[in-house]
Amino acid sequence: MNAPTTLKELLPAQGDARPGAQGRGLTHESAVLHVTGEAVYTDDLPELRGTLYAALVLSPVAHGELIGEGIDRQALLAEHGVVAVFTARDIPGENNCGPIVHDDPFLAAGKVEFLGQAVAVVVARDMLYAREAAKKAKVQVKELPAILTIDEAMAQGSFVMPPKGITRGDADAAIAAAPHRLQGRTHCGQQEQFYLEGQITYAVPREDGQLTLYVSTQHPDGNQREAAAALNLSTKDVEVICRRMGGGFGGKEGNASIFSQSAALAAFKLKRPVKLRVNRDDDMMITGKRHDFRLDYEVGFDDAGRILGVDFVLASRCGYSTDFSGPVNDRAVLHIDNLYHLPNLKIVSHRCKTNMQSATAFRGFGGPQGMFGIETVIEQIANRLGKDPLDVRLANLYRDPAASGDPGSMTTQYGQVIEDWIGDKLMAQLEAESGYRARREAVKAFNARHTYRKRGLALVPLKFGISFTATMLNQGAALVNIYQDGSVSVNHGGTEMGQGLNTKMAQVAADGLGIPVSLVRVTATDTQKVPNASATAASSGADINGAAINNACDQLRERLSAVVARMLGCPAADVVFQGGQALGGGKAVTWQALIKQAWLDRVGLGVTGFYMTPDIAYDFQTLKGRAFYYFCYGAAVSEMEIDTLTGEWWLKAVDIVHDVGRSINPAIDRGQVEGAYIQGMGWLTMEECIWDKKGKLLTHGPSTYKIPVAGDVPEHFKVSLFDGQNVKPTPYRSKAVGEPPLMLALSAYFALRDAAAATAGAEQVLSMDAPATPERILLAVEQLRAARA
Repeated sequence: MNAPTTLKELLPAQGDARPGAQGRGLTHESAVLHVTGEAVYTDDLPELRGTLYAALVLSPVAHGELIGEGIDRQALLAEHGVVAVFTARDIPGENNCGPIVHDDPFLAAGKVEFLGQAVAVVVARDMLYAREAAKKAKVQVKELPAILTIDEAMAQGSFVMPPKGITRGDADAAIAAAPHRLQGRTHCGQQEQFYLEGQITYAVPREDGQLTLYVSTQHPDGNQREAAAALNLSTKDVEVICRRMGGGFGGKEGNASIFSQSAALAAFKLKRPVKLRVNRDDDMMITGKRHDFRLDYEVGFDDAGRILGVDFVLASRCGYSTDFSGPVNDRAVLHIDNLYHLPNLKIVSHRCKTNMQSATAFRGFGGPQGMFGIETVIEQIANRLGKDPLDVRLANLYRDPAASGDPGSMTTQYGQVIEDWIGDKLMAQLEAESGYRARREAVKAFNARHTYRKRGLALVPLKFGISFTATMLNQGAALVNIYQDGSVSVNHGGTEMGQGLNTKMAQVAADGLGIPVSLVRVTATDTQKVPNASATAASSGADINGAAINNACDQLRERLSAVVARMLGCPAADVVFQGGQALGGGKAVTWQALIKQAWLDRVGLGVTGFYMTPDIAYDFQTLKGRAFYYFCYGAAVSEMEIDTLTGEWWLKAVDIVHDVGRSINPAIDRGQVEGAYIQGMGWLTMEECIWDKKGKLLTHGPSTYKIPVAGDVPEHFKVSLFDGQNVKPTPYRSKAVGEPPLMLALSAYFALRDAAAATAGAEQVLSMDAPATPERILLAVEQLRAARA
């Protein structure tokens, strides 16, 4: 038997019952620590003697010119307990926290561009003293007119970057010739990440001008490079460590640098440890949200509801700097097809500059907004034709060219051929498992019996592409060390934010070496162990880091096979690692004995593995090419009930079928699916950012910003994992599960829309923006009633 030396050879065949860690629903590696309170987060780290505490002075206006450096430094230094104050003038290097374009200072310089922008860092002997002094500070600023909304930005031509778009076929001609036409406008709102652990950095000076930053971050490499640039240090002199986060959801991908650099500046200048932990209100005032979108559309369709041509104009509110707005808006364009072949399509995407926090990464990264657009069009078509929206969806699905006769019917608008299509099968499974057709009739019967209570039902699918659209980010590395007792430490470039990444990586390493997962410890992400790591984002953490771990394990097995061959007297090619043993020539040696002998033989037991995602060829300027390595699929049926007199709603039932390939850990994947659905439901039904006319965020805490709670989860919440495997050789043939399930919640919004539409009967086109709050539901119902009257 040949020793497995490649990732492909390590993958068991479908249905293979070979014992191993992968494919088992193992408990999250920190579960016990979480529930006992022993899990250590950044704020739990023991503080060194002499630690100081920082707070930020924030701009009170949305747009203005700073007078001088914007503060009265002496007045602040006179406040009780304050030991130092720093502004942009004190930064020895680059003043930037922009992750792509360097247009985003971490401390305002010369001007302020949103209400809540950091102007100064106040450092005191106690956190309370620092916060009190920062709140008392009067920012010296000359207020200027501010642009706050998408409509204002569009009218004034205010953009963070030029528009982009895609054209396929002739949308104008197809719409003009279509038997039916519709046009409209809809909006989907912002969303606060609302991670349980707020933004925090503990900056510790080391010898010879070095710094260690303990940061709650999704991108330690970014924090490292930006802090080094700000302080005129080389990257090797700054270490960033993150053991775990209490949630991230994209909000700690770029925004964490605002806080890590502020703390680093203070620690570097004072040569003392400095902790910066913002409270919830300041966190929400400073950091970016999900991009809200205005979507205009015109569509032409036939009697069956097939889309013949569609024209979209997208405009998003990006805030005052570029941040991640480029790729977020690009992904909205790339995902506007969802599961549907759009033969004639025109899209223009505008990226609006406004005097608000820079909108940033959020789970889904533009995909949810694009899908919201096409699914709104599908629903409007169904209303106009008096059809079940599911039938319109099925009529528009991508199809095999051999069956459709159209060579482009399995090719996206950006030119990528879909190689792993299972959308129709997955939808058929959900339709059957959920009893959709019978429930549709039951909903109709309920609505006929009730005047003021109405129910709605929606089955909405998703197709989500997996890869960074910035090709160079599709790489990862891992360090795997084996100790003399046979235990193994793994360090990789991904970060653990509660999603179970480290649990999966331990399983991958265990199977890669053929040992029990109990022997594996995944250690804190550390830029001095694995350098140049991409952010844990784009749902690629398990794929990239798992493949890098497999590469390291491949190298270690090759080294150890020679040792086994000598111990057992068999060819190295016959050695197999399995079940905590090495097998060969009909004999076996325990893992521990093998490792001891390998050390005695002076065989290296530490290896760095590397992986780069293949087959990516995408031009982000033209939005054309192979943007994604593969696609994830899913679908959900949601049933909602509304009170037409108050707009209140109740989620009655959820049925989901979701594609995770062959799951590395089904328990963790189910948890991700459930959590993503609820978070997406929050975005689409209740989470609303409200601003005053001066650009102040009014919903900046849990008392005013409503997120879903346990009572919003229905008793009937069924999740089935689609039985399949990735066509690409990912670890264990698994698929990403971080972002895709969020789009399942589109079914909750469209079920609410269906319930509201039931108040007016068929062929009434309903307008209702997201989030579908009780106020918006009530307004939509009243508008339908008025139109019918």
